[in-house]
Amino acid sequence: MAGMATHVITGAGSGIGAAVARRLHARGDELVLHARDAGRAKELAAEFPGARTLVGDLAEPDRLSWAFSHQTLPDRVDSLLHIAGVVDLGEVGDLTPKSWHHQLSVNLVAPAELTRLLLPQLRVARGHVLFVNSGAGLSAHAGWAAYAASKHGLKALADALRQEEHAAGLRVTSVYPGRTASPMQAKVHQQEGKEYDESRWIDPESVATTIVMALDLPRDAEVNDLTVRPGR
Repeated sequence: MAGMATHVITGAGSGIGAAVARRLHARGDELVLHARDAGRAKELAAEFPGARTLVGDLAEPDRLSWAFSHQTLPDRVDSLLHIAGVVDLGEVGDLTPKSWHHQLSVNLVAPAELTRLLLPQLRVARGHVLFVNSGAGLSAHAGWAAYAASKHGLKALADALRQEEHAAGLRVTSVYPGRTASPMQAKVHQQEGKEYDESRWIDPESVATTIVMALDLPRDAEVNDLTVRPGR
């Protein structure tokens, strides 16, 4: 993407999202950072001078349209980067509907709704929608049912969107990182009752490198699915 591209990013507060936002901010691109509330928006604006913010709770996708109607959406969106996510481990015998709903809302329904609301701008820009999925979006393991279901759903969303919008010139990418050193990974280890050693897992900067590569690819090509695994 040459020049001043505009990127809408969810999850820019930590981990992979923060690494991507830093990379794009440093090269002078325009950032529109999603935040769940006004306090978080203020923190992000301070961290990324010049960035705009968009406030809405991903845990309540039904209210995003209303929330955004009271804010100014960017006129142009070159890329929409879905990087925010939540995880709550539990076996099927123990998971409550609340846990299912929360993970499905944040990880799947909110990205679908955010995409719907920004599609007009993305079509005009012949832009790019990128979903940070997970290894759990390709195979599910014991204790991961709800999270993996939300990520399998996210793969389906990306695959359908790619076919629907290909003629409009929209590129759609799913990135499937393995375990990445982040606050989410620390929480997972806590839930698993395991000691957390971040040096064993992928550095968020390495995943950010793959995401920026997909965005910057010349227009004659598109990265559809990209799996990133720990290299050590």
